[in-house]
Amino acid sequence: MPNPTSRGRAAAVLTASLAVACLAACGGASKNAGTTSPSDASTRAGNDHAATVTITAADGCSPDRSSLAAGAVTFNVTNKDATGVSEVELLSGERIVGEKENLPPGFSGTFAVDVEAGTYTLYCPGAAKENTAIAVTGAAPAAANASASALLATGAKDYASYVDTQVGYLVASVQTLDAALHGTDLAAAQTGYKRARPYYEKIEPVAESFTSGTDNLDSDIDARAGDVPAAQWEGFHRIEMGLFADHSLTGLASFGDGLLADVKKLQSLTAGLTYKPYELANGAQELLDEVASTKITGEEERYSHIDLLDFQANDEGAEQAFADLQPGLAKIDASLAATISANFAALNTLVDKYRSSSDASGFVLYATLTDGDKQAFAAAVKAVQEPLSQVASKVATS
Repeated sequence: MPNPTSRGRAAAVLTASLAVACLAACGGASKNAGTTSPSDASTRAGNDHAATVTITAADGCSPDRSSLAAGAVTFNVTNKDATGVSEVELLSGERIVGEKENLPPGFSGTFAVDVEAGTYTLYCPGAAKENTAIAVTGAAPAAANASASALLATGAKDYASYVDTQVGYLVASVQTLDAALHGTDLAAAQTGYKRARPYYEKIEPVAESFTSGTDNLDSDIDARAGDVPAAQWEGFHRIEMGLFADHSLTGLASFGDGLLADVKKLQSLTAGLTYKPYELANGAQELLDEVASTKITGEEERYSHIDLLDFQANDEGAEQAFADLQPGLAKIDASLAATISANFAALNTLVDKYRSSSDASGFVLYATLTDGDKQAFAAAVKAVQEPLSQVASKVATS
């Protein structure tokens, strides 16, 4: 398991203005939406089932305690003045077990988790201090001596929760984009587009599974120019062309409405969905195939050139699926699990080199990459793809 300090798969750190653009949809219109009352039991001193996390530019991400009790735990988060930070995650190894996004300076929010005994990491990407170890004490987790099949089943259940969370963020961010497309502010709409993209890219294999006859939800949401007949082209990339090639909002409102309807349909289809372990493995492989076939080549974001944002989102989605399988896989083939984990860490470190505050995507634009950069990405992705391709067959029989 790689040290979380090397972890780079979390969603790209966006600018404060980008986070504000989505706040009304993602966290409520009130500046204090999601906060708890000072009289709430979860904020009282001595409560070992709650932590207060303060984010500042000077000191980074600081919880008021480093030890909590197993069971239901609430994290109350306030970003005082850290402009480069917009989210907080709780990690178990490389797996996200809880998170709160859209927290620009001056905003607060909460998230709650149900955790067993063990060591976790509070991760605030972009903060001066990004990682803090959190010890959870109590009875030893029942899964400590569980069989591989039981661990894999738990992982599949956890992945379902991850998908539900990401689809929820997707719907909220597309609502913000759609509203901007009905307005007159081109820059706000461009930011809204960049804000919505990663949530779809993280879980695209799930959307791709909903294909029946001529109905293809992934195509409706994410087709590029030339993938479908021109008269049928809609979704993200039709909007992208208008915003970044035509530099106009003219005619885009209807496409925004259509995209919102499609992602809401996706949400209705994924709600309560269950997954098999081999589906997680195959989905992770598909996401890395996406990186290799369209992100490294710059074909995905032809007009906005934010391919590295999509790249990172595909990487996170793949690593999340793998991380949910990792405890079970480690019982089946510990060496393979360790190799994949290490190679993901190396890929994350490489992606992090290209983060930038110069664009709302959180990354440099594709046009700035050299051939050497692209070759390094291709090699790092291949290093993960090859061992990852063995996972589905191993977990399918356990």
